[in-house]
Amino acid sequence: MSETKLRLFSRVRTLSSAVIAIATVLSLLFSQWLGTNSLGWQLVLATIALAIGIPHGALDHLVTLPKAAPIRMALFIMLYVAIALLAIYAILRWNVWGFIFVVIMSATHFGIGDAAFLSEKDSLDGSSRIPAWFYAPAAGLLPVAIPLVNSRSTDALEKVNPALINWHSGFTTEILMAVAVVTTLCLLALLQRKRYRDALDILLLAALASFAPPLVAFAVYFGCWHAMRHTARLTSLLPNSESAYLRGRPGQAFAAAVIPGLPALAGTFIFVIVLAGFSQQDLSDKFLWLTLVTIWALTVPHMIVTARLDRAALRK
Repeated sequence: MSETKLRLFSRVRTLSSAVIAIATVLSLLFSQWLGTNSLGWQLVLATIALAIGIPHGALDHLVTLPKAAPIRMALFIMLYVAIALLAIYAILRWNVWGFIFVVIMSATHFGIGDAAFLSEKDSLDGSSRIPAWFYAPAAGLLPVAIPLVNSRSTDALEKVNPALINWHSGFTTEILMAVAVVTTLCLLALLQRKRYRDALDILLLAALASFAPPLVAFAVYFGCWHAMRHTARLTSLLPNSESAYLRGRPGQAFAAAVIPGLPALAGTFIFVIVLAGFSQQDLSDKFLWLTLVTIWALTVPHMIVTARLDRAALRK
């Protein structure tokens, strides 16, 4: 079963890396053909990528309480939703400070989660585990911070919410330098350990963050890198996935961790439409912003739930 699981982890890593490379190239091409100010193709790619990523967090209740009684499960879901609603209110009420909190939280969650994925893969193939702090800081900061201080982020933020345009208070150069220093140190540490494939991951994330428009960079990373790798990790915790592993079917194991989360995709878009109606805003202008707010808000309870899973993976 371990060999089958290793095949899945390797395939997911290769696929996520390939998608990042393709998205970077497409971004360069579309920017040349349609212009850097053209937002139509960016919104299409971002919406598709976000839709791919949404289901990965919908199984938190099954992972946290796999054999819980209905009442306990219901209480967990109510608390989970309450935390997300509180986060939505905070982001919509205090746009800038809520946004800054999300940026810091997301960078932490993404970096540690990606390092945990590599740690689990190392355990499967018998490699020495990667020290989390050789990889996590750069893996978390690059896809979150760089797109948001990119000069092209102004148009994107104006599209989703103009109040966020100056969220960094003008410290763009300082943020870029800090991320560059952290990334360089991580790359040197990885190269010194001969972790060349991990260093390639960091370079791919840097390329996406630097060359893709901000909306595309974040959405593609979230849906096609973070979500896919997290889903691969969930297969170790779900009975249907474990059964598929025993039959030597890694594809079925992955599907078993995706299909139960698909209703969350429909639920998210329905909730966004309802939220837009209550906010009395034009849906066509605010749909992406409210979708992002909902995803960011759901990340708060999701990060709390997965913290234990991440710690266990990093300590193996």
